Amino acid sequence: MKRNILLNPGPATTTDTVKQAQVVPDICPREQEFVEIMKQIRTDLVRIVHGDLEEYTSVLFCGSGTISMDVCLNSLLPEGKKILVVNNGAYSSRAVEICEYYGLPFIDLKFPIDARPSLEVIERTLKENEDIALVYTTHNETGTGILNPVREIGALVHQYHAVFVVDTTSTYAMRPINIKEDNIDFCMASAQKGLMAMTGVSFVVGKRSIIEQSKDYPKRSYYCNLYLQYDYFEKHGEMHFTPPVQTVYAMRQALKEYFVEGGEKKWERHTRVFEALHQGLEELGFHDVIKREWQTGLVITVKYPDDPNWSFSAIHDYCYERGFTIYPGKINNTETFRLCALGAIDETDIKEFFKVFQAGLESMKVAVPVFYREEK
Repeated sequence: MKRNILLNPGPATTTDTVKQAQVVPDICPREQEFVEIMKQIRTDLVRIVHGDLEEYTSVLFCGSGTISMDVCLNSLLPEGKKILVVNNGAYSSRAVEICEYYGLPFIDLKFPIDARPSLEVIERTLKENEDIALVYTTHNETGTGILNPVREIGALVHQYHAVFVVDTTSTYAMRPINIKEDNIDFCMASAQKGLMAMTGVSFVVGKRSIIEQSKDYPKRSYYCNLYLQYDYFEKHGEMHFTPPVQTVYAMRQALKEYFVEGGEKKWERHTRVFEALHQGLEELGFHDVIKREWQTGLVITVKYPDDPNWSFSAIHDYCYERGFTIYPGKINNTETFRLCALGAIDETDIKEFFKVFQAGLESMKVAVPVFYREEK
């Protein structure tokens, strides 16, 4: 099978064994055999973030990572309370959009897209708004690669007796997370990123007690209600509605491979890839947007060079035709592209990528090393 190297922020490059795990005999997902698979997956998802299975659980949904954002925001807000969105990028902005579509009371606490949130401002906002019951932010703001200080934010959130929800879609099963020590009440992800499985399954990991409390909260969605799905899992061991069967088999295989590699070793591999990406970019003269010390270690946002021959679409197509995928940036006022350290890849793949990337630049007659006009 042809192997493509995906340097986009997901879906990630997968192993052949994960792909092949989808080819199974047909089975009705209501059979006990499939129920047992789902039970093990739910347990494994909690184990990855070192959660106590008595205190934490996981709930699966069909869909992309956005469905988990939707689920948490619409399900975990009590009547008469407010959401605080700590917003410093495209994916926390998506949480704002979800709040708007549901008509939820919220505060959009905006910070610069290329900076970390201010703990002082967050605390002041919590202190001045006693009706905030839920605080939402991203762990890795995937549009830029900024690592937000979730442990410190979570400590403030709990000091003011609110629930802390963190979008860990692009860090889960990669960058180490300890759900309790990091002061996280709920985190979320989807199978196609850190787990290196297939698209179609997303999940929330969080506190059982809060999910059970949410039974009495306003019902704002049917398909995307967290308690409804949790309750069905607890009573029947399966999704309330039809699951993506073959995707679940791939997810089971990916989880097996995660534990064989080990969380610590897997993070070391992602770190090698990240460092190799930085080295290759630096050798070609490219500039980062985000300070190195603020980067998550998974996503690099790179400024376009000031060369009239540079074309992102041209270099993208050149690389794509040779088995490598690069990705556009997500910053409105700066032209950028992204390279990511996700997936079943290692530093040797990055060395091969930069051979192709440099050849592409030379074919476009882009000067190497690339140049930038003096930045003011």
